[in-house]
Amino acid sequence: MAEKIKIDNNVFVYPMPVTLLGTNVKGKANFMALGWISRVNANPPMIGVGVHKSHYTPEGIKENGSFSVNFPGVKLVRETDYCGLVSGKKTDKSDMFEVFYGELETAPMVKECTLNLECRLVETLEFPTNYFFVGEIIAAYSEEQYLTQGKPDIKKMESLLLTMPDNSYWAVGDYVGEAWTIGKSLKEKE
Repeated sequence: MAEKIKIDNNVFVYPMPVTLLGTNVKGKANFMALGWISRVNANPPMIGVGVHKSHYTPEGIKENGSFSVNFPGVKLVRETDYCGLVSGKKTDKSDMFEVFYGELETAPMVKECTLNLECRLVETLEFPTNYFFVGEIIAAYSEEQYLTQGKPDIKKMESLLLTMPDNSYWAVGDYVGEAWTIGKSLKEKE
């Protein structure tokens, strides 16, 4: 086995899902590209998003107490990347996509995305450079073409992934095995 070497501690665990974080800012839909997301609670379902303080989006999340997390497929890579290149402070991104609203009526969602999570803000944590917004997933939206047995199918969704620090987009790779099953043979040897 190769020897472990010490590397830079500012590492990113990857791959990260590529998403579009949506919120209304001053009454207008705005979307930013975001990779720093994680489920943080099972029941009720909650998700956390890390957003740099310099972005325009935190203003809308705080203003409305809501946000959306939208999962674009590989076909939206240009538009998604663009949303990460320009700020809503200077560029109106409200007409980039077909926007729809759900139960909260303040969390704009992207119809072209394969999965949309509508979230009510439940907590905001402030760190030196970033906010971490925790939202309860009030509703989830998709289309039949992206589902298998009523659940989102990662292959059908053709989800985008991000790796950092090389700043590259990827598509989902090959199926490896069933979680909480593939290791059972080792358990049986105990």
